[in-house]
Amino acid sequence: MFNVEKVTQSIIEWIRAWFEENGAGCSAVIGISGGKDSSVTAALCAAALGPERVVGVMMPNGVQPDIGYSEELIALLGIRSVTVNIRAAYEALSREAEAAIGGELSRQTVINMAPRLRMTALYAVSQSMNGRVANTCNLSEDWVGYSTRWGDSVGDFSPLAKLTVHEVLEVGRYLGLPDHIVDKAPSDGLTGLTDEDNLGFTYETLDRYIRTGVCIPEEKKELIDRKHRANLFKLAMMPAFPYEPEED
Repeated sequence: MFNVEKVTQSIIEWIRAWFEENGAGCSAVIGISGGKDSSVTAALCAAALGPERVVGVMMPNGVQPDIGYSEELIALLGIRSVTVNIRAAYEALSREAEAAIGGELSRQTVINMAPRLRMTALYAVSQSMNGRVANTCNLSEDWVGYSTRWGDSVGDFSPLAKLTVHEVLEVGRYLGLPDHIVDKAPSDGLTGLTDEDNLGFTYETLDRYIRTGVCIPEEKKELIDRKHRANLFKLAMMPAFPYEPEED
């Protein structure tokens, strides 16, 4: 049973305690996409630290048609905000990388480059504004590797990493976020497809499987298991050769 009130208050207390130990007086810096995860993370941080200690960073790649969701969320929470448009950096990096390799970048490279540039932008803002970067990934996405390594998969603290998509939705509703933000169909903002289109199964199927071990429809179990196994490395720190110097 998911007790949304208890869980929400526990996360708020956890955020406060984390900042006391790892950045007393610092601000939470959050990439605001207008989707549920960044919106719920921002709302939790505002409740924990006060809106004056939360900085929402909008990072369009040129023109972002749905940026109004981000602007609405920022105004609703009363948090500070900055906008860093990554288009010039994105185009320059693409151009230089293609020249270096003597050909076109792969499709997956193109898809992942924007999230990695956005994380660079987040840390640029954070380090210059006495901040700590919030990771906004949830358990469901992490379970099947639906994040960009060294892009949206990283951060300094992660309030939602142990919650499934549907649990995040419950927290968002409990915090009073508007339905059209909480229930906005999640998409990668890159391919024009929803998350569920890209994954090949619904979050309802995935979340039930994570929490109960029951996969409905059963034919999706193999696909989920394969994605989970293939992406476990994303959740681990970089492996290091276990060298131990020999004694003379």
